[in-house]
Amino acid sequence: MKIALITGVTGQDGSYLAELLLEKDYQVHGIIRRSSSYNLDRLDEIHIEGVKKNENFHLHYGDMTDSMNVIRLISETQPDEIYNLAAQSHVKVSFDMPEYTADVDGVGTLRILEAVRILKLSEKTRIYQASTSELYGKVQEVPQSETTPFYPRSPYGVAKMYGFWITKNYRESYNMFAVNGILFNHESERRGEEFVTRKITLAAARIAYGKQEKLYLGNLDAKRDWGYAKDYVECMWLMLQHDTPEDFVIATGEMHTVREFVEKTFLEVGINIKWEGEGVNEIGIDLKTGKTIIKVEEKYFRPAEVEQLMGDPSKAEDLLKWDSKKTSFDELIKKMVAFDIKKKNLEVYES
Repeated sequence: MKIALITGVTGQDGSYLAELLLEKDYQVHGIIRRSSSYNLDRLDEIHIEGVKKNENFHLHYGDMTDSMNVIRLISETQPDEIYNLAAQSHVKVSFDMPEYTADVDGVGTLRILEAVRILKLSEKTRIYQASTSELYGKVQEVPQSETTPFYPRSPYGVAKMYGFWITKNYRESYNMFAVNGILFNHESERRGEEFVTRKITLAAARIAYGKQEKLYLGNLDAKRDWGYAKDYVECMWLMLQHDTPEDFVIATGEMHTVREFVEKTFLEVGINIKWEGEGVNEIGIDLKTGKTIIKVEEKYFRPAEVEQLMGDPSKAEDLLKWDSKKTSFDELIKKMVAFDIKKKNLEVYES
């Protein structure tokens, strides 16, 4: 039985990955931060506090800013695979907390790599580092591939750039099986409510059923490559099963605007959006009622905007046989909206 250690196990990706590995008969250890409030909701399928739902799933308290803790946990679990998914992952927040973001997302990666080296586990333990399309930032070419130059545009992107290069450096310096998965935007029903996609799907459900009046957004014309998180964690696992340690772009190869995401989401609850105005004065109107339900707010714009991101998944498709089109953009939105309607105890919309 293989042993896996997942940092950031309570997050969107961590919870899906834990479920996938348990299905593959792994012994799974997850690291969680101590919190005074319950934060294990995403793990309900495999763990309930006080109830042992799966004998092969174990939780440990830890923090990516604590070197001794990282070393102890890796020493105790002796993992065959480490998936480093822990991060301060909100781009906007990284501008408010740049030092903390650098410590967790950048130096935190180093702490894992160095722990594996110190413990002499380099030949046994394979390491997956969660990298990001935010590395490309001010894009130098479209689409972005494994060879596209980086140009990060946020403290989050810069911190992840350090994580990317230190992973590559340890791979080449110490012959470690350490890889970077450059994942483009991936969403799901488990996406945090502070992220724009989930913010949109929740607002659509609430507005449709009279629970909310307006949705406030930033740059409607930002373009992103959105995929389904459950598909993407499968590729994380495939990367560590590959014969050689290599970095991969994980994306759909399609690009959509925030505006398009909004329009398709609201159509799912029977609302047609009509746009009026420009820039920060633009509004979205419910075509049926004439009510303004979407407003652009300047405070939601980034200090340095990333206008477009679209990945080239051909390397992962060719070498890992990964299906980048398994869940379409429209299917992703349908899943998220259906979940949010159910979550709020609202009736499912019928056209």
